[in-house]
Amino acid sequence: MTVYLDNCCFNRPFDDQDQLRVRLETEAKLEIQSRILAKGLDLAWSYMLDFENGANPFPERREEIAWWRGQAAADIEQTPDVLRCAEQLVARGIAPKDALHVSCAMAAGCDVFLSTDDRLLKKLSAVPEIRGCNPIQFVLEPRP
Repeated sequence: MTVYLDNCCFNRPFDDQDQLRVRLETEAKLEIQSRILAKGLDLAWSYMLDFENGANPFPERREEIAWWRGQAAADIEQTPDVLRCAEQLVARGIAPKDALHVSCAMAAGCDVFLSTDDRLLKKLSAVPEIRGCNPIQFVLEPRP
């Protein structure tokens, strides 16, 4: 199974952990990363993750997130097909940057797009080409 973690997921451990939901999403994201390292999941990466992570003002966070690029089974670059797909997603009401992330995940053949953004996940529920999921829900799903 191939997963794509959006920038919200990668940054979740750096968010204020005082809220229970944030702590649970952090733990779920760390579990997903453990599964990636154990080769139980494949990670997809994209130029959009590079772009957004590059804008992170905290060098140690930027470096820690960038390390995951080397663990990815796929690294998607911008192509006309990725841009065309993103335009179609924007037409469905998804924000442009989010649409580019989702389009990259689809280009990588991902089974699941992981995000902590409830608004994005709600919009993705109407996109049959890929399944959007919160990290907590994902780790709680039974595995065959």
